[in-house]
Amino acid sequence: MADFFLPQNSKVVDGRHYPAPPTAKRVKTFRVYRWDPEAGGNPRLDRYDIDLDQCGPMVLDALVKIKNEVDTSLTFRRSCREGICGSCAMNIDGTNTLACLKYIDEVKSDDVKIYPLPHLQVIKDLVPDLNGIFEQYRSIQPWLKNDTPPPADSERLQSVEDRAKLDGLWECILCFCCTTACPSYWWNGDKYLGPAVLLQSYRWLADSRDAKADERLDQFEDPFKVYRCHTIMNCTRTCPKDLNPGQAIGEIKKKLVARV
Repeated sequence: MADFFLPQNSKVVDGRHYPAPPTAKRVKTFRVYRWDPEAGGNPRLDRYDIDLDQCGPMVLDALVKIKNEVDTSLTFRRSCREGICGSCAMNIDGTNTLACLKYIDEVKSDDVKIYPLPHLQVIKDLVPDLNGIFEQYRSIQPWLKNDTPPPADSERLQSVEDRAKLDGLWECILCFCCTTACPSYWWNGDKYLGPAVLLQSYRWLADSRDAKADERLDQFEDPFKVYRCHTIMNCTRTCPKDLNPGQAIGEIKKKLVARV
């Protein structure tokens, strides 16, 4: 698991221990990253022993149980609980994924270690600062661009074949598991757009209804925005939606080469 950008450049220390009730028979320990900017001090890993017979099957279920019944100060993002919103992205057992899709039983180690997404500033506990990544997302203008008026009596239509070209792209939920697993983004996050944003960009380049491909490609005539990708493929391995950002980045590079 990669090192995190820790507050005050300090190491994570052992924190508080919250034992399970004495009657619990099936117990799993969750070691959760905690840091409160108001309290300051070192980040810590708090230990929560959870009775799995009184908990849902997902890691998110355990976190909700901890917050509701054990420690109300625990802070994390979540919304849909169905792998659609991307809010509960975090690092679980060394892998970036969605807490709502990660079964507790999939973690074979004694403890379930839970950290925020790596290499981002931490706002509090499991909540990373995503403002910079969303600013990069806005920079690609992720909407349909076409100066030709649409048909008066219908939508802009696509062939079945053209519509199929968007499969594997439109499903991205912007959880940023891929981006924060990418060493190239760790090293050049201020210049390299990262896998999620580039996959989203290719989604519009691949759309037959969009008429601004050249304009979109112009912004990538830069040594960093796309070409910092070194095809390490952490992005594809960690995507909880089984998408392939690495392939999308390769397709952007092909389009750039074809213009030369």
